[in-house]
Amino acid sequence: MVTSPTEDGWGQLVGWTTPLPSVDASATPATPLPATPVPPRSGLIPRAELAALNQLRDGPAWIRLASHLLTIAAGGLAWGHQGWPLPLRLAGLVVCGLGLATSFAGLHECSHRTAFRTRALNDGAAWLLGLLSFYNATAYRRYHQWHHRYTHQPGLDPELDDPVPTTTAAYLLEISGWHWWSGKLASFARLLWGDLSAVPYLNAEVISAVRRSAWLQVGVYLALAAASLVGGNGFLFWFWLLPLAVGQPFLRFVLLAEHSGCSFSTDGTTNTRTTLTLWPVRWLMWNMPFHAEHHLVASIPFHALPAAHRHLAPHLRHIDPGYLAVHRQLLANLPALALPANGPQPA
Repeated sequence: MVTSPTEDGWGQLVGWTTPLPSVDASATPATPLPATPVPPRSGLIPRAELAALNQLRDGPAWIRLASHLLTIAAGGLAWGHQGWPLPLRLAGLVVCGLGLATSFAGLHECSHRTAFRTRALNDGAAWLLGLLSFYNATAYRRYHQWHHRYTHQPGLDPELDDPVPTTTAAYLLEISGWHWWSGKLASFARLLWGDLSAVPYLNAEVISAVRRSAWLQVGVYLALAAASLVGGNGFLFWFWLLPLAVGQPFLRFVLLAEHSGCSFSTDGTTNTRTTLTLWPVRWLMWNMPFHAEHHLVASIPFHALPAAHRHLAPHLRHIDPGYLAVHRQLLANLPALALPANGPQPA
């Protein structure tokens, strides 16, 4: 069974089936959804333990958010300290860049509205983290709901609209962040001025809110650019654009592992990968490396995903020992990452 939409737009686990997160009622298009079956995932986590895992708590999110922002600030201060040795300043640049790029992970968790207990805190934190990582949170939440509904299904999952690296040159471009930067510029241009009526995860009721959010975000960037010019310090470039460009390859490296090389089916145990990695990576990525667990039960908040892994690991096809191992596998057969010609595959 598929759970019915909840008020905040994300399905909760009802009965004993793994839910497919529902799309906001306000974001549901007028045209019917494609008839893609969702196989049940019954009894993967005992009822009482699932209820405990689903408990929302503000504390872990505040700690993670505060420490993430402090990482960005500390790295930026080290990078900007003219009197320090260049190697130390460059280390600060890398730390600042990693913090900025991986702010996307916090945006992702808050977009699910499971990081904090209240919608207001989740949405506010998501917007701030989107500002830092160059994502529009209002548009991303609808986009990401669609990704969960049609995970890794060609023609349905919007993440598969991005170029798939099937050659070494394409792989290097993807890891460099080139496709991401060009895609982000095109995406913001479309949000600001483009025709959004054909975007499947948006409808007339939400398009105006998405545009307002995008204009507000671009307005903040323009204000910072103007202040940088007036102050003659290039702040926006030296402390945002450059660090974000430095940190972006790390984020691309991590995100490419989430579904690449997995099945193009509706089966959540085979279409998503969990990567066992070092705790600093798990911390920067808000536990997103437990990605299959997250997709199977999206109602579980980020801080409970390690516990969920203990229950779900026996059911997962793709559990890999680190990102280097994943990328070695991908590089060994890049053409296999190409989308199937006949669309979604059977579960």
